[in-house]
Amino acid sequence: MFPTRPDPNKGGYPAKLKKVLIVTAPLWFKAPFKILRLFVREKLRDRVFTISLPQLIQHIPRESLPRHLGGTVDVEHDKWLSYCLNYMTNSDKYGSSAMSDHICNSNSTKKETGPESKTNNLLKENNVNEESAVVHDNLLSGWTCNTTNSKEEISPMPPSSVSSGFSDDDSLRCDSSQSLTISQFVEYVLKKKRAGLIKEYEEIKTRSSDGTFNVAKARPNLLKNRYTDVLCYDHTRVLLAQSDKDPMSDYIHANFVDGYKQKNAFISTQGPLPHTCADFWRMIWEQQVLVIVMTTKVFECGKIKCEQYWPPDETSDDLTYQNFKVSTTSLSQFDNYCVTRLEVTNTNTNEVRQVSHFRFNSWPDFGVPHSAVAMLDFLGKVRKCQSSMLQDLGDKWAGHQRGPPIVVHCSAGIGRTGTFCTLDVCINRLEETSTVDIKGVVEKIRSQRAYSIQTPEQYVFCHLALIEYASARGFLCSPPDLSDLKPLEDSD
Repeated sequence: MFPTRPDPNKGGYPAKLKKVLIVTAPLWFKAPFKILRLFVREKLRDRVFTISLPQLIQHIPRESLPRHLGGTVDVEHDKWLSYCLNYMTNSDKYGSSAMSDHICNSNSTKKETGPESKTNNLLKENNVNEESAVVHDNLLSGWTCNTTNSKEEISPMPPSSVSSGFSDDDSLRCDSSQSLTISQFVEYVLKKKRAGLIKEYEEIKTRSSDGTFNVAKARPNLLKNRYTDVLCYDHTRVLLAQSDKDPMSDYIHANFVDGYKQKNAFISTQGPLPHTCADFWRMIWEQQVLVIVMTTKVFECGKIKCEQYWPPDETSDDLTYQNFKVSTTSLSQFDNYCVTRLEVTNTNTNEVRQVSHFRFNSWPDFGVPHSAVAMLDFLGKVRKCQSSMLQDLGDKWAGHQRGPPIVVHCSAGIGRTGTFCTLDVCINRLEETSTVDIKGVVEKIRSQRAYSIQTPEQYVFCHLALIEYASARGFLCSPPDLSDLKPLEDSD
C-alpha cells in the first residue's frame, strides 16, 4: 500500500473564488436558488450575490464594464473575434512567439518610429485593421511581461474599499481584541465617566480621513452637496446608473455603511436638496430600498434641514421626480415618530413598489434625545418593518437575509445618522455575542461615512443607550446609576 499523496488544491477553490455575481436573475431562478444555496459550503455561499443591473457597478469598476452594463468601455466584439480567427489560422505559420512578443510590445508599439513589430506585420498580412489591434491592446493592457521568465503575470487588483470589519464575509469577522462583556463595558463607562468618554471621542475625531473626496469636490457635483464642509468618500459612495452618458450623473451624496455581519447594510446620506430629490428616488429604486429612516425635521430652528421629498399625508398630491411618482397611502402618528407608507411608481415601466418612511421627531440637531427609550423603540420598529417587508417580497429578493440597505439620513447625514447606525450594529452584536465595542464600531463607520458621530454628546449617548438597552433586555442584574454621565442641561 502506498500512502495517498495529499492534493494541495483540495478545498482551495472556494477560498480562491472571491465573488460570484448573478445579475438580474429571473424569478424562476431565485426561488430554487434560495433553497439550494443552503447546501453550499458557507465560505462559498457568502460570496455569491444576486444583484440588479444598477448594483453591478458597486462590485466592478465602471471603467471595466461595457456600456450596455452601465460601464464606459466600448466593446467591439466582432473585431476581437476577427483578430482571434486570423491569429489562430496563422499560428502555425508565425509560431507561438508572436503572441508573447505582442504582449511585451503592446504598449511600446504605439511609440515606435522605426521598423514595425512582428505583431503589426502579422496584423497587416492577415488584413486585420489597426482598430482591431487597439481592442486587443486594451484587453492586454493589464498584463506585464517578465523578460527573465516567459510566463505572463497579472497585475494585482487595486485594494478593495475599507471594510467595517463586521460584514457577513467570513474573512471580515469581528475583532474581539477590544471587545468587552456587558459587565466589563458598564464598569469601563463608569470609570471613564463623562469627561473620559468625551476625551476618547476627541481622539477619534482628530484622526486623519480614511479616503479621498475627489468626486464630491468635482465642479459639476459641488451644488449636489448640502454642506461644503461635509463631503462624501470616494471608496464607499453609492453610484447611480449613468444617464445620457454623463460621467457625473452617477454622483449622489451617499455612502454604503456595513452593518453587523451584513455588507452595505445602510446607506448614510444627506437630506435631499430640491434639485437632488430625483437622484434620491433613483437611488431608492436602484438599490431596491424598502425602508427610509429620517432623523431630522424638515424645519429646525427656522432653517430648512431637508427637502419635503414625499407627500406629507394621504390627502396630499402625488410628487413626481423625473420618471418616479411618489404617493402616500397611509400615515401613522406615534409619540416620538411617525410612519408613512409610500407607493413609488416607475413611470417608464409602470412597476410599483412599496416603501416605508420612518421619521423620528424627538432628536434635536447636534444634540441627543431626552431618553434612549424612545430611540431604542424606534430602532426596533424599523428593524421589524424591514423584516416584514422583506418577507412580503418572497422570491423577488435573493440577496442578504436581512434585505436591501436601509437608507438613513438627517440633514448632513453624519451626526444623528451615524448614531442610529452605531446603535443598530452594537445592539445586534450584543444580542449575538454578548460583547460590546462602541469605539471600534464608530471608528469603522467613520472609515466608510466621513465624520459620522458629529458631537461628543452623540458618542456619550451611544454608551448610555446601549447600557439602557442591556438593562431592559436582562443582560444586567440591576441597572447602574448613570446620572453622572448625563448632561446637566440639554444640548441643542
